[in-house]
Amino acid sequence: MSGHSKWSSIKHKKAAADSKRGKLFTKLIKEITVAARSGGGNLDANPRLRLAVTKGKEANMPRDNIEKAIKKGTGELPGVVYEEVTYEGYASAGVAILVDVLTDNKNRSAAEIRSIFTKRGGNMAGAGSVAWQFNKKGYLEVDKDSVPEDKLMHIVLENGAEDMTAGDQTYEITTDPRDFETVRQAVENSGIKPATAEITMIPDSTIKVMDKDAARQILNLIDTLEEHEDVQNVYSNFDIPDEVITEIGE
Repeated sequence: MSGHSKWSSIKHKKAAADSKRGKLFTKLIKEITVAARSGGGNLDANPRLRLAVTKGKEANMPRDNIEKAIKKGTGELPGVVYEEVTYEGYASAGVAILVDVLTDNKNRSAAEIRSIFTKRGGNMAGAGSVAWQFNKKGYLEVDKDSVPEDKLMHIVLENGAEDMTAGDQTYEITTDPRDFETVRQAVENSGIKPATAEITMIPDSTIKVMDKDAARQILNLIDTLEEHEDVQNVYSNFDIPDEVITEIGE
């Protein structure tokens, strides 16, 4: 996960600095709307909505935008009906990719996602050909400077985390999705602010990519997918060494 996590951190910083495009807000509004539609507008009773709203607040989304998105989801206001679709495919070096999409037109989205794969050296795959390699998990990343390892481990394991590992600069915590909120709250209630806190798809195993050209092609594919207005999340099983990630990121 280390290379992927480092790239995710670069992406998050890039997204925060480039919010003028408005794409981040658009994606968050879609997620809030769909979460409210599927589980209701009560944050206490709808963990998916609570997480989506938390991300909206962290992105400095105006409260009015959040409230309108929730009301569109619950039907109190008129709004577009989005469908949830997951596309599967492969990048260079046999790297597996999952693409979560929220769309009001599946045919259009499928054609555009397929085109991105083709133009960036990848290829789409049939349903189920990639998904089996991933597991849905809660995931938190905490900066090492913010808390001693033994203290954090005690907090997260006592509250239901499955595992905690130490990277070069961060601790990575995984949970069952049902325990994610409990673990996140325990961490934050201890005065620790996670650098990342999300429900994600974690691969069973990773593919190490040493070749810079292949690595660049993989990351360009992921970049382009993430830029698409219908794409909410992109998951992959690449493992690119930190030094290669840094060179490409620069």
